[in-house]
Amino acid sequence: MAWPHRGLRGAVRADAERGAATAELVMALPLLVAVTIGLVWLLSVGAAQIRTVDAAREAARAAARGDDVAVASERGRAVGPTGTRVAVSVDGDSVVATASARVQGPGGLFRWLPGVAVRARSIALVEERP
Repeated sequence: MAWPHRGLRGAVRADAERGAATAELVMALPLLVAVTIGLVWLLSVGAAQIRTVDAAREAARAAARGDDVAVASERGRAVGPTGTRVAVSVDGDSVVATASARVQGPGGLFRWLPGVAVRARSIALVEERP
């Protein structure tokens, strides 16, 4: 029985294809890492937005329960991301609280990505005291 003969050209082609696959992998890895870092950064922006909404809601609820505006603002800052600014205003029977924060870019090789501002506003009715 004769063995199949690929010849020299077949062996060279198989080696070239293996090298091409390695080169493609080397080119794709940095892109995959960049996409992964970008997605993680977007997740951190989403988490900061949720925490900012929570900060505004907590500040509005605290002021609506009768806490001092300064105390309510401090409660909001404690719930929000680092550097959160909270403003609380009482107007008649409603309380309006706004919270804002800034999420910095990932830094390092990605320092060219801009920071993102997140904001939230919450309104609560003043609770009656028994």
